[in-house]
Order: sequence, then C-alpha cells, then structure tokens
Amino acid sequence: GIRQGSPVYYQHKLKLALIGQSLFGQEVYSHLRKEGHKVVGVFTVPDKNGKADPLALAAEKDGTPVFKFPRWRVKGKPIQEVVEAYRSVGADLNILPFCTQFIPMDVIDCPKHGSIIYHPSLLPHHRGASAINWTLIQGDKKAGFTVFWADDGLDTGPILLQRECAVGQNDTVDDLYNRFLFPEGIKAMVEAVQLIADGKASRIPQTEEGATYEGIQKKENAEISWDQPAADLHNWIRGHDKVPGAWTTIDGQVVTFYGSSLLDGAAPAGQPLAIKGASKPGFVTKNGLVLFGSDGKMLLVRNLQFEDGRMIPASKYFATDEMSAVELTEEEKGMAEEIKSIWLGILSNVAVIEDSTDFFKSGASSMDVVRMIEEIKQKCGGLQLQNEDVYMATKFGDFIQKVVRKLRGEDKEELVIDYVSKDVNNMTVKMPYQCYINGEFMNSDDGKTYDTINPTDGSVIAKVSYASVGDVDKAVAAAKEAFENGEWGKMNARERGILMYRLADLMEEHQEELATIEAIDSGAVYTLALKTHVGMSVQTFRYFAGWCDKIQGSTIPINHARPNHNLMFTKKEPLGVCAIVIPWNYPLMMLAWKSAACLAAGNTLVLKQAQVTPLTALKFAELSAKAGFPKGVINILPGSGGLVGQRLSEHPDIRKLGFTGSTPIGKQIMKSCAISNLKKVSLELGGKSPLIIFNDCELDKAVRMGMGAVYFNKGENCIAAGRLFVEEDIHDEFVSRVVEEIKKMKIGDPLDRSTDHGPQNHKAHLEKLLEYCEIGVKEGATLVYGGRQVHRPGFFMEPTVFTEVEDHMYIAQEESFGPVMVISKFQNGDTDGVLQRANNTEYGLASGVFTRDISKALNICEKLEAGTVFINTYNKTDVAAPFGGFKQSGFGKDLGEEALQEYLRTKAVTVEY
Repeated sequence: GIRQGSPVYYQHKLKLALIGQSLFGQEVYSHLRKEGHKVVGVFTVPDKNGKADPLALAAEKDGTPVFKFPRWRVKGKPIQEVVEAYRSVGADLNILPFCTQFIPMDVIDCPKHGSIIYHPSLLPHHRGASAINWTLIQGDKKAGFTVFWADDGLDTGPILLQRECAVGQNDTVDDLYNRFLFPEGIKAMVEAVQLIADGKASRIPQTEEGATYEGIQKKENAEISWDQPAADLHNWIRGHDKVPGAWTTIDGQVVTFYGSSLLDGAAPAGQPLAIKGASKPGFVTKNGLVLFGSDGKMLLVRNLQFEDGRMIPASKYFATDEMSAVELTEEEKGMAEEIKSIWLGILSNVAVIEDSTDFFKSGASSMDVVRMIEEIKQKCGGLQLQNEDVYMATKFGDFIQKVVRKLRGEDKEELVIDYVSKDVNNMTVKMPYQCYINGEFMNSDDGKTYDTINPTDGSVIAKVSYASVGDVDKAVAAAKEAFENGEWGKMNARERGILMYRLADLMEEHQEELATIEAIDSGAVYTLALKTHVGMSVQTFRYFAGWCDKIQGSTIPINHARPNHNLMFTKKEPLGVCAIVIPWNYPLMMLAWKSAACLAAGNTLVLKQAQVTPLTALKFAELSAKAGFPKGVINILPGSGGLVGQRLSEHPDIRKLGFTGSTPIGKQIMKSCAISNLKKVSLELGGKSPLIIFNDCELDKAVRMGMGAVYFNKGENCIAAGRLFVEEDIHDEFVSRVVEEIKKMKIGDPLDRSTDHGPQNHKAHLEKLLEYCEIGVKEGATLVYGGRQVHRPGFFMEPTVFTEVEDHMYIAQEESFGPVMVISKFQNGDTDGVLQRANNTEYGLASGVFTRDISKALNICEKLEAGTVFINTYNKTDVAAPFGGFKQSGFGKDLGEEALQEYLRTKAVTVEY
C-alpha cells in the first residue's frame, strides 16, 4: 500500500461491525479506525447504572452509530428487529473482541467475510469463558490467545492466528492479561483484519485432539481443596486471583486468598492458624500466610479478604492495634471532597457518599478500580495509588484515611527481607538473595535460583534468584513509573542529594559487613575491600550527591527577531530509565561508579550485577530502601548476561545503557541498543595497558608500583598493566627484585588481615588464566615464576612473571585479567620504538610511565593512546577524575563531572518577548 502522513492507509480496507464491550473492545475499535478501516456500527451492552461501556463512549464520541441491545434472541430465536438493525449498517466483517452476549448465526454469517473472535487461550485448549483462569489452574507453562472464525460451536471455529507467551511461576490472571493478552491481543486483532482485507487470512480447522472445555469459575466452586501438592494449591489460588477469588473457612468465616507464590527453604517462624480442611495449620509470618501442600512443600499468601469485603495483609491477621483516625488539614479536606466527587461519578446509583459507603457493595467492579485510580492521579496532583489500596479500604472513610497516610508518608510498609545469614569474620552478615524490584525483594518470576560460590573454598554461600526476562520487564516498568509518575520525578535536586548522602552514610555504617560479603563472594582481600571496594563506593556516592543541585544549563546570546527580543537557554535533563550492567571484579565499586552519576542526574535504574558476584549489590538495594529511595528508582536483577543483559539492551523503554565488561560483549550490546531504540551507550571495555619503565626511574618505587599495577586485586583490574616494557639496563634487576618480592607475598584466606593475595574470582576464570600461561610457555616466552594453581582448596593462583615476551605473542596482545606480569625488554634510549610498541594495540584504557625526566614523561603522555596516563604512580584513581578508554576499550566516562553528561540530555529553549 501507499501512505502519506498519518494515519496509515493501505489499498484494502473493510467496513466493520464491532460486537462486544470493555476497554479491550474500545482499544481494538480505536486501532482499527487508525489503520483506516471504517467502523460502520458498534453493537454493545446497555448502560449499567447510568454508565455507558467504554466501547460505546469511544464510538459515540467519534459519531459512529452505536446500538445497545440487551439481547439478540429470545427462547433461542433471533429478534428480527435487532437483526434488521444490524443488517442496516452493511458490514463486510464482524469483529468480536470481547462479547458476553449470544449472537445469532444469522448475524455471524451475514457479512461477506463472516465473523472473527478473540479468545484468551491457545485453542483448542481451554474453550469456555474462564480460559485464562484455567490456564493457571492447570499449571500450563504457556499461555496465549487465538483469533478464530466464528461457527455454530463454542470456540470451535477455524483458527486465523495464534500468539503465545511463557507463564511465570507466580503470574496471576491480571499479570498475563496486562503483560501479554491485552496489548498483544489488540495488535493481533488489527493484524487479523488486515490479513482478511488483503485476502491472506488462514482458516486452520481446530483438531479435537487436546481440546478441553471448562465451565465458568464462580465463587461457590472456587473453594480450596487442601489435599493436593503446594504447586496445585498455588495454581488454584492464582488462577482465581482477582476474580472470583479462591477461598477457605477460617474461624467460621469465608476468607479469600490473593497474592500467592511458592516458597523454598526452611519454614519461617510464625503464629499458627487453623484452616478448615487443612491437615496442617498455616503460619502467619512477617511476609504473609505460609500454607502447606500435601507434599510438605510451602506457598505464601500475601493478602486476605473477609466476607464484609475488607482486605488486609496476611501478615496482619492477628494484629489488633487498629490505627486511630488522623485529623485532616484544610488542604486534605479539599482533596477528600475531590475524591468524593470521583466516587459519585463512578457510583451513579448512590445519591450521597458517606464514610460508610462501600465502593464494591455500591455497584463498582474491578474495572472501576482502575478508573478511580487514574482519575485520582489526574485530579489530585499525580497521587499514585495501587489497586490494593482500594481493595484494602473499600469504605470511603477508610479509603480517605489510607490516602492521607500515604500522602504523609505514614503508611510506608516495613521492607520484608529474607536473609541468608553467616557467622564469618567475627560478625553475622545478613545477605538478601532475591531480585529487588519496585521496592520489594522477590523471587524470580519462574522461581529459578543458582548457587553463588565462595572462591576461597568452593563452598556455596547462598542460592540466589535467577532473574528472567519477565523480571526485567517488571523492573523496567517499575523504573519507568517511578520516573514518570513517582515521588522521585517530583523531588527537587537538593532532596535527591540528601537521599544520596544518606545512602553513603549507611554504606559507611555497614562498611565492615559489605567488605566481608565482598571478600567471601568475590575473593577480594578484606583490607583492600574495606579501603577500595567499599571505601571508594562511599566516596563516589558522596561526590555525586554534591553534584545534584549543581547541574546547570546556560544562557546563550542569539540574534533577536527584531523588533522582538529573544532569550535562549539550555536545560540539562535526565534521560529516564537507565540500564547498568557491571562486571565481577569490583562488584560494589562498579555499581557505585555508574549508579551514583545516574541517580544524581535524576534517572531511575535497573542494574544487572555479574552472575558470579551478586551479593553486595543486593545488600546495597536493602540500604537504598533504608535510606528512603522511593520504590522503583533502584532495581537490582541477579542473573545471566545472555538473558537479563540482552533483554536490557533490547528493551524499548530503556534510554541509556552503561556497561563495563569485555570488548566482544560491549560490541554486542551496542548493536542491540542501536537496533532496538537507539539507546545512548557508554562502554568501559577490555584493556592491555602498557607500563613503560625507563632506566632513569626510581627503581624501588617502580618495582613496588609495577607489582601493584599487575597484582592489585589479584590482577582482576580493568586498568591493570597488561604489558610492562622495561629498559635494557635495568631489565634483569627489575625482574629479580619482582620475583624476590613475590616470594614474600602471603597467599591465603582473604579475611586474614595479613593476606596479600586472595583467590581468583571464580573457577572458570582460574582455568582460563592457567590456559593463558600454557599458551605463553608454548609460544616461547620465559616463565620466570608461577603459572600454576596453588595446592589448596579454592581458586588460588600463584602470582606469575613472564619475560622475553615478543610483540606477536598471544600474551603480548591479549588481556589476562589475572596476576600475570608480562615483561618485554626495550633497547636503551629507544623512546620512539617503545612508544610505537606500547600503542600497537586495539585497546586504550590506561597506561603508565616511570622516569625521573618529567619532560620525557609529558612528551610520552601526549603520544600514548589511552584514556588515563599514570606518571611515576599507578592505579591512582579518584572520584573527581574522569575514567574511561579510547579505541576498543570503549567510550564515555565514569567518575568526575564528565560522568554526569553520560546520564543527561541537553534541551535548547528559545523564548520571544
């Protein structure tokens, strides 16, 4: 087809009749009109309590003919005047997006193209009106929908198209509907109509093999049967969440369960609660109500609803301390009146709203909950409520009290954290192990976990949640909501800085615990972890906290549009949702380097830490909540780079991705960021940093700092000196002194204060380093010292020295990222030659020079192709100094003022006056 401008017009367009109702019907209607199809009639349900259906409202607004027949047939026979009214619109095709009425076959077959229907299951599985419920009740691993041709059977017509999605372990009906069935269903209905218009639509007969039909789930048959495994109980509860609600009897009254999830590990402590029909009592815990299946496994229910409609957190079942009513200020009274008018608009059959007026008992439905929340947000200064706020305070007076407490910040729930605790390093460290999404610690969507290993002895520290693609989508949605509608977006810059200072203070308070976690999870020597891994992280947050209220645009003199005047200025604005993907060598510090600048600029973030070192990032999440960061601002997802990292790079709602890691992965991320939505990218990638040591250096210092340049943090250091060039005259003495010093180094437990050299980060990395050394020997380099694994438990490697390394060798060109010193000799006085060799690499992260001749040093500094040059020192980074590489070591800066620009955009504004 050919189109100009918008909307889109193709060659083939149809006249459509829409038969149905609901927001879904309204969206399908609107999208079809945008695509250029003509909707000649809308047939929907009569107004309820004076309120028109959303589909009717949209069609009436557009001037589309709307018919509201209460029924289409009587005693099985079509009502002729209704059928005649339908025929009068002259449709080519009937669309039934969601329809609760029985439509006669005279109408179904009337148009030349017949009728198509949307059904929320993968037909022939789950025919019937409760398809989504049964998808979950039966524990299906896949859900989806079908667009099919209507026939005289019940959901039995030929299939036009189908779409499927994975079902998360804890998905509810709402989750599936909102994440996939609703948005993708709208697109598919539009696609199906276009396929019919173009004569390309399929008609695939349904097979009876695998066909199932289930009846409508009603409250009376949603009672929980307790004699089944935990997974089946969980599926039953979530399959009825929110409608009609799975229930049981407790203390003689019906109690409905919402918010179920499977629970691993040991049974948590709690107060027993007898449940009718259950062989074992439940336990009311700080997280909710723990229930037991017939297999002894557990599930957790978060919310309970009583017969009078009142809903409470399950953890509060035994709580008796009812909050006393708060006195409203004049401003709050004005807001209450505004909310009262919203309730009146929804509850049109109620003449007066009183404190005792119950939202649901007055005729409201779950769809009205969404409407009310949106109207309050629109009319009450962007106040963001959750569906649960309505379900937990259904009476008007209680609801106003809840809203006021929320506005005052008095209803903040205590953060519920399950810890893995370990007595280590003369303290008890408490480590969160779940995903941190939207201000809550939670299991991954599909319940998967993995082991994080202590490299000192190879033991398992904890089972950590293994985030899924669904978790990424949840985290991004939370970050987007926090940025666009939450408290964070409204906060002024100085308040943002105060939060960041508070977080830095908490990190300092917990520095010994953080350093201990870093030592057992990454193998960092404790004393180094305390000073660098944690110490520099605290400094980074303090440094960027100070920048929050100093981010400024500028005024620019421009030519005036005479006789008027012009003012031109620039604004620096945050980008929105940012993704941060960090490596395993400095888990907390790499998090701080990127996230502090990101937050100072006013963005929200989703961070994926390295799979092998997840624990300090999750402890950081806990501290950020305690510091008062609003929910959704910081989200932390442990898991794999291939799954979580890839989804982050592709996600359409992320506007920036900051990555530290290898060059090949950096290239893949950049490609995905470009193809998806042209995200802004900053990359800090591999390095092979040259260190040039001249014979006029201060040799003691060069030896000491040269060793630090290689062996600092076990060589797991992005700016490590990957190659040393030592001038001929001092080469042999330099090598012998290095070996002498290595022999004094104590290799051992990183928690021992006298240890100099801890274990490599993980087993696969140790194996890679050993292979690296084998290649060096095979290619003819001289192995002067080390090159072997240390004979003890854990992943320890001897500090290693190679000499006589020639430029063509693998170890001269490739980064080891370990404790391997690679030394090449250069001829006395050959400054130009060594400079050429030093630059003969695709990397350009850091470099170093040791010489007493400062003019020589500065001359070389000018010519070295590296983002950082150290002169007579090494590894001297500072939070105020920009850090980043050239060439294939990446682009963009961490730290310093320049880092802020990575997370800001510039808007130019011109005013005429």
